[in-house]
Amino acid sequence: MPRFAANLSMMFNELPFLDRFAEAAECGFEAVEFLFPYDFDPEEIARKLENAGLVQVLFNMPPGNWDAGDRGLAALPGRRDEFRQSVATALRYGRILEVPNLHMMAGIASPEDPVAIASYRDSLRFAADMTGEAGIGLLIEPLNGRDMPGYFLNHFDRAAAFIEDIAHPALKLQFDIYHHEILHGGVIASLERMMPLIGHIQVASVPHRNEPGSGTLDDFAVFNALDALGYAGWVGCEYRPAGSTRDGLEWLERASRT
Repeated sequence: MPRFAANLSMMFNELPFLDRFAEAAECGFEAVEFLFPYDFDPEEIARKLENAGLVQVLFNMPPGNWDAGDRGLAALPGRRDEFRQSVATALRYGRILEVPNLHMMAGIASPEDPVAIASYRDSLRFAADMTGEAGIGLLIEPLNGRDMPGYFLNHFDRAAAFIEDIAHPALKLQFDIYHHEILHGGVIASLERMMPLIGHIQVASVPHRNEPGSGTLDDFAVFNALDALGYAGWVGCEYRPAGSTRDGLEWLERASRT
């Protein structure tokens, strides 16, 4: 069975954010991820992790002004300085939280725009150099247009091409099973093909993004495939519980028996 990390931005929302760490540990998780930590002091988050006996496996770089519609800055040429400052901010948190990977969001831009493409490549090189120097991995993740309309990085093969072109040891693919199934289908075949590029995996059911095993994709067959492929990393549980988080964790026990 893969190792699962609770996503505290989506799970355990019955509690305030800083109380979710202990709750995740009580439910049997040994690791967590979340979207953005920047509303909280990193030292305080580190204490919550230590007290709960958890490790932090992932979070996102600052996305810009989320409330105003920003979904990352990397492909936006007019915000180069802001993007570079966001990398520095993420690294400050990353060092304190001892996180192995940071996810760099691309932003809202046309994937065919040569200016956006050039900006994204420049951002990738800069961020990979900076995270690599800090001993932290850099991840990029394709997102489907239903959940993230207009997102620049919206195809897994395009993400793989960027990774192979930049060829930086810190740069890897964040393979979200939910997004891949919506975009392309054929999750297991793509996992087999792309495994050398993958640095982190996430899961949620398709099509409603609820608990694994509650949708049209056989998530447990995917978990077995990950074991067969020798994937040793974490699988982030980036799903929205259909009811209370605790009540929906039966899938985790089933996964342990599969």
